Amino acid sequence: MKSSSSNSNSNKRGPKTRANDANPRKIKKKTSVLITEKVDYVDYKDTNLLQRFVSDRSKIRSRRVTGNDSQQQREITTAIKNSREMALLPYAKRVTTQRGGRGERGDRGDRGPRPDRNAPVEEAPVVDEVATEEVEAAE
Repeated sequence: MKSSSSNSNSNKRGPKTRANDANPRKIKKKTSVLITEKVDYVDYKDTNLLQRFVSDRSKIRSRRVTGNDSQQQREITTAIKNSREMALLPYAKRVTTQRGGRGERGDRGDRGPRPDRNAPVEEAPVVDEVATEEVEAAE
């Protein structure tokens, strides 16, 4: 038989502590908007409330960001999905991004300026087929 005393109190490192316990500052837990405004029912038609739980690109914000508990987050998520289905909230917003500037290159980079469209085009010299046949026959 094994002795049960060898398993208990054999933790040489002491009690397990979280990394946050070492931090002396107290981190204030986020409170949900639903609690502060005393909302008892999350309605899918209340778009002003639901917009607070949606990012600028129409993504549903996480519990960690909003401070909701799991039940509140589930209610918010279903309400947002219902309001999207009823076309009260958008599925995605169009976000325009500006491309990086061209810098010092100018408009065309290393290619130089564009040729003038109205300028006469220089034609390539026309090669006489008869003359080329004579040269080939002479060789």
